[in-house]
Parts: sequence; structure tokens; C-alpha cells
Amino acid sequence: MIATRVVVSLFHFLLMVLMSGFVIFWTYRTFIKANPDFDMEKKIKEGNIAVGLLVGTILFCASQILMAGTDSSIQMIRMHMLAPTEENASVLELIGRMGGHLAASMALAVFSISVTLRLFGRLTKHMEEGKELEKGNIAVGILLSSVVLVSSLYIKDGVSAIMKALTPQPSMGRIQMLK
Repeated sequence: MIATRVVVSLFHFLLMVLMSGFVIFWTYRTFIKANPDFDMEKKIKEGNIAVGLLVGTILFCASQILMAGTDSSIQMIRMHMLAPTEENASVLELIGRMGGHLAASMALAVFSISVTLRLFGRLTKHMEEGKELEKGNIAVGILLSSVVLVSSLYIKDGVSAIMKALTPQPSMGRIQMLK
């Protein structure tokens, strides 16, 4: 039993290592290309602190949201290894479910952060955040970073709840009541 727990824990560690690289790459590429106002990567190379702060915050928040979604994947592995049944016997099905959970978590993270920034932009039309960021306005970078951070605190709980609801649970059997 202890060997099984060690194997599950090692798998958890390896999954987190892979996910960290994936999240950094995918989130960075997605948000750098998604900005219609200016070339964020160019501004970071030029030393624009406001843009760097916002991109860094987005990376951090996306990883927090994705970590909330990976908990269900780890629970599926634990259940598969520690309490094998006919229902969870297929390794391919397990890998497919895990991949689906991780893809859904990433999609929810990217979608929710994008929507949050766009909604905030609509609330503050007079500010023109994109132009201010491009100019290097650190106050705007801090404000937008805070908006992303606050929204991700709530979003990660929602993502966690969705992924837990989609995680198969073991059947406990029937209980008969005697009169």
C-alpha cells in the first residue's frame, strides 16, 4: 500500500513539473498574441515594467486556476491505484479523462482572464488601458494586474468545483433499511 502511495505521489510530482512548463508556454503565447493594441513581447524587451507586471500576473493566475483543475486528475489517479474497480479499470479512459480535465481547466483559465480584462476595459472606457500600458504607465499595469489577481481567486474555486463534479466517484453500494 505504501508503494502505491509513493507511485501516485511521484506521478503527481511529474504531472506538476510538466504542467508548469506547459502553463508558462501556453499562457505566455496565448496572451502575447491575444493583445490587439500592441506587441507585448516587444514592449517587455524594451523594459516596459507595466506590461511585464501584467503578463507575469496573468502567468501566475493562470497557473493557480489550472492547479485547481488538476486536483481532480490527481484524485482520479489515487482512486484508480488505491481502489481499483471495473468502473475505473481502463487506463486509456483515465488518461482521456485527465486530459479532458486539464484542457478544460486551461480553456477556462484563458477564457476567464480574457473576459475579465475585456469587461474591466468596458467599465473604464475613458482610461484606454491598452494605450496606457503601451506607454509604460505602471499604475495601470498594477491596476490591471490586481483585477486579474482578484478575479482568479474566485475563478479557481469555480474551476475546482466543476472539475470535482466531473470526477467519477466510487460506488458505495446499496444500504437497505429494516422496518
